[in-house]
Amino acid sequence: MRLHPVESSDPRAVRDALPAALNGSHPLALGFTPGPDDQAPDGTAVVIATSGSSGVPKRVVLSASALRASAEATAARIGEGQWMLALPAGYIAGVQVLGRSLLAGHEPVLLDGRFSVDAFLEATARMRDDVDHFTSFVPAQLATLLDAAESRPDVRGALASYRAILVGGQALPEPMRERATATGARIVRTYGSSETAGGCVYDGIPLDGVLLAEVDGEVRISGPMLADGYLGDDARTAEVFTTDADGMRWYRTGDAGTVAPDGRLSIAGRLDNVIISGGMNVSIDRVERVVRGIPGLEQAVVVGIPDARWGEASVIFADVASDDAERLLATARTRVEAEIGRHARPARLETRAIPLLASGKPDRQAVRRLAQD
Repeated sequence: MRLHPVESSDPRAVRDALPAALNGSHPLALGFTPGPDDQAPDGTAVVIATSGSSGVPKRVVLSASALRASAEATAARIGEGQWMLALPAGYIAGVQVLGRSLLAGHEPVLLDGRFSVDAFLEATARMRDDVDHFTSFVPAQLATLLDAAESRPDVRGALASYRAILVGGQALPEPMRERATATGARIVRTYGSSETAGGCVYDGIPLDGVLLAEVDGEVRISGPMLADGYLGDDARTAEVFTTDADGMRWYRTGDAGTVAPDGRLSIAGRLDNVIISGGMNVSIDRVERVVRGIPGLEQAVVVGIPDARWGEASVIFADVASDDAERLLATARTRVEAEIGRHARPARLETRAIPLLASGKPDRQAVRRLAQD
């Protein structure tokens, strides 16, 4: 099928083109301009260009049936109603916000311009009064609203008006979740990727129809919302999407984690985000989770760098006042040593703004370059 390019930075263009895509008759190319040889399989709804925080470009092929299965499973878990779009429309989380609302029969509300407290309030005010409200954020957006909610009752009221607020894209620090709950916000932590049509595990529990497995420490996912593969990259498709002896198709997430006997998923971090410090393996993701549990460092990013003494070490980046850096670093080193070990302690803390991707996630490639410089 021929792909139809849509300006992914224009949420109205994506919204208007999505109904035809969801019936499989008008597949969309989001984030790239398709070439003459770029033909999508029959039934494709969208092909999304994404590199995530790893910097590896890929074009994920998602069928209309996969998007619908995901939307139906979400509705079964949290309910259905009208959704407000606060995320970029060209990423899977944004596509799903639009699609869930449209499939429920409600026009999605689009947040105007750049995300801000006032833009959030204005968009919330345009939501219908007779249906449940839903939205989706990345943690940085939620943090902005929680900071404002400390002194503004109108922000607290707007947050509490949503039946559910999905938060994904990266791990949600527990202190932030507790702050959100205290404001009356109903937070649902999601886990997933473009390859799973967005979040498919909510608060650690897979959505209906989703199967989880742990193979050699790697989390794998099966279900009707899996992508067909990668456009123009059969080798990567075969490597990442595998079929077992029973004919079950699985997505290899590349994440380390465990699946408890009750089915609850716990993610430890990326399998490839490991440094060797003093001859010992250190999961940067695990260090970052510990660091983000410290008040003032909830939005910190931790990356690995070469180190003359230890071979490799970790560095914390956080947009905090320089006067607080020494205290926060000392707290982080103490906490990391207690929970992981002395070998995992961060080497330093850089007080600067975190570069972001268009999706709102931290640009870890840019952060690594800054750390090495």
